[in-house]
Amino acid sequence: MAALAVVNETVNLSSRLPSLHSNSSLELQSQMPRLGVDPWDVMLCISGTVIACENALVVAILFYTPALRTPMFLLIGSLATADLLAGLGLILNFFFHYLIHSETINLITVGFLVGSFSASVNSLLAITIDRYLSLYNALTYYSERTVAYTHSMLAAAWGVSFCLGLLPILGWNCLKDASTCSIVKPLTRSNLTLLSVSFFLIFLIMLHLYIKICKIVCRHAQQIALQQHFFANSYYVTTKKSISTLAIIVGTFGTSWLPFAIYCLVGDHAYPSVYTYATLLPATYNSMINPIIYAFKNQEVQKATWVLFCGCFHSNSSFHSRSPSDV
Repeated sequence: MAALAVVNETVNLSSRLPSLHSNSSLELQSQMPRLGVDPWDVMLCISGTVIACENALVVAILFYTPALRTPMFLLIGSLATADLLAGLGLILNFFFHYLIHSETINLITVGFLVGSFSASVNSLLAITIDRYLSLYNALTYYSERTVAYTHSMLAAAWGVSFCLGLLPILGWNCLKDASTCSIVKPLTRSNLTLLSVSFFLIFLIMLHLYIKICKIVCRHAQQIALQQHFFANSYYVTTKKSISTLAIIVGTFGTSWLPFAIYCLVGDHAYPSVYTYATLLPATYNSMINPIIYAFKNQEVQKATWVLFCGCFHSNSSFHSRSPSDV
């Protein structure tokens, strides 16, 4: 009997060993840190790096060139600063996501990105308004009133952006109720809907203003051509240039942001994340293209770039800024 008891105890012990080994393996596996890196996150980080470098160059050029302190370049500097912050936000979000697993840090980085991209879009709207006013009120544009108006637009643009960035941090998030999450966690669906509707409104305003700008430029070209008696060629060239500029500016902005804005309205948090990445990544390209459209195509910025890096021109050379509508 004693031998039988020993045998039974040995069998029971051996039957428990695989179970214990299995549980310990699962526990160790669950405690192992995540080592895999999502390629989409890598592409967003690369995009953020390019955005940050480009716009840092624009900010440096505007900062170290006193001649580029007109309202026009002040608005371009605001756009470059917003895009620079957005690029840094993408980089920080990548490292925080894989190195620091904290809901608080996640909320801060998401709020930072929302505020930065909102400031970028709002700065684009401010530039559009400034271009329209420079043509509509051409005689009074270069005045102190324009400077005050520019400062007011910038204060409003950054104030609204700052408030939008604070909303997730102040409690408008889905950390306590996962059913309210949007395609961009931890933003709620209602929060993302607000951002999307705001974008559509800004896009329509910009489209309307640029169409009016195009009409004003074409009307001015027609008047000049009639006075100088070469209507056909001059009017055709000016009209073609205005339409192409309108197509580049509005087309780039719409192509970059519209897919993501539409998906924010129709998407659900249960959908695969690849759809969110596929629409969000092109949206970041707008901040990558903005320096080319609004800064590097400008002759004064090009000249200031040469001055800053190789001193090809004298630093005290005069800069004759063109109308904002030509930038």
